[in-house]
Amino acid sequence: MEQSFATKSAFRFGYGFSPTERDATDIDALMAQLRGPDLGVAQFSGPMLDERLAIQRAYQQLRNTMKKGDESVKPELKKATRLRNRMRGDDTRHLFQRAMMDGQGFRERIAFFWMDHFTVIPKGRAGNALWGNYIEEGLRPHIASSFGDLLVSAVTHPSMLIYLDQVKSFGPNSPVGKRKKQGLNENLAREVLELHTMGVGGAYTQSDVRQLAELLTGLDFSKDGAKFSKRKAEPGAETVLGKTYGGDPARRSHIESFLRDVARHPDTARHITRKLAVHFVSDTPEQSLIDHMTQVFRNTDGDLPSVYGAMLDHPSAWEVLGQKTKQPFDFMVSSYRALGVTPQDFIEPPNGQINKRLILPMQFMGQPLRKAPGPNGWPEEAEAWITPQGLAGRLQWCLSTTTRWGQELDPRDFIQTALRELSGGTLKFAVAGAERRVEGLTLVLASPEFNRR
Repeated sequence: MEQSFATKSAFRFGYGFSPTERDATDIDALMAQLRGPDLGVAQFSGPMLDERLAIQRAYQQLRNTMKKGDESVKPELKKATRLRNRMRGDDTRHLFQRAMMDGQGFRERIAFFWMDHFTVIPKGRAGNALWGNYIEEGLRPHIASSFGDLLVSAVTHPSMLIYLDQVKSFGPNSPVGKRKKQGLNENLAREVLELHTMGVGGAYTQSDVRQLAELLTGLDFSKDGAKFSKRKAEPGAETVLGKTYGGDPARRSHIESFLRDVARHPDTARHITRKLAVHFVSDTPEQSLIDHMTQVFRNTDGDLPSVYGAMLDHPSAWEVLGQKTKQPFDFMVSSYRALGVTPQDFIEPPNGQINKRLILPMQFMGQPLRKAPGPNGWPEEAEAWITPQGLAGRLQWCLSTTTRWGQELDPRDFIQTALRELSGGTLKFAVAGAERRVEGLTLVLASPEFNRR
């Protein structure tokens, strides 16, 4: 049976069907999600950066006092610990709630793509406290602007500086570097070139990495937030990719100038557009799709909505579904949506339910939240997700989730809600013959038709 626009857009560019959502009728309906306000953050977001830093400072001060033997602060420390834990749980909950919203699937898929592209694995208490803010303030406000804006915001956010050890990078000839006898840490410089912009095989050298690492010195983080420390910055100018930046005195604006230049580099255009095509369309996208998106990227200086539009306008973006496998997060969100679970159902989950319902299932399926394998994020290939352990995790989660949320659903109706024309005769026959309601619902969610996009 021919696959409709609504089905292709819901599966390939969204989080599947929901019984309460209107179908997207055309490409403009998808793009309109990016032109409007960020409804996800408007409804589901955590404290702003300053408040998170204040919470973390108060917690750390109480811990330090306790370590010195002052037991009188123990009740306050318990309260501060609960507040931090609640904030971390809320960050996880908000990630799912935003993705489960009706009418926002394309925006949320785009947001998750960039969260993975600019992967941050929280390190330490400060890293965990700031992770949700990195997504909500560091990334999401810029996913519908230019790639240069997004790059500057992501690279200079405190979460990125902590994760890639930029706080441990000192200009060898800077006052602080000389005093502490410490030098460069190249982690951030390397990942900016290799992962965030030009890609592996891009036209840069080890000398460019070294020079960029020197340019980035000065980017720092303290208990009060991100800052630029001139006393840590390497004196003089640096030459990266054949262009000179900086000078005395060092300024943050010198770093931003480089980031905006590399954001427009031809290698960056090719790397970013290929990643988008692989993530949304196919593990092996047509070269014509990549070429088209790359040309638009270069013609618009990396205007991201134009690039997304170029992807959606290309015929290969609308070929038959089934070329991609849903990652565990996508699978869980689309399952919840198909079952009719709403973001509001997770507003006030019972104690421990965030861990039980969201965190542990992702871990069992092979995608532990906040714990990507490395700064390159999660793999795209189907083989990474279709594993015995991963499939067992999906099946077990389906059984428990349909038991919890599917008591009022008829599997014969549910297959139409979840899959529409994607459901084949064999699956329909199996679902109709299921002895128990839960078994029929699980057959739908565990089917290849539902797990591919």
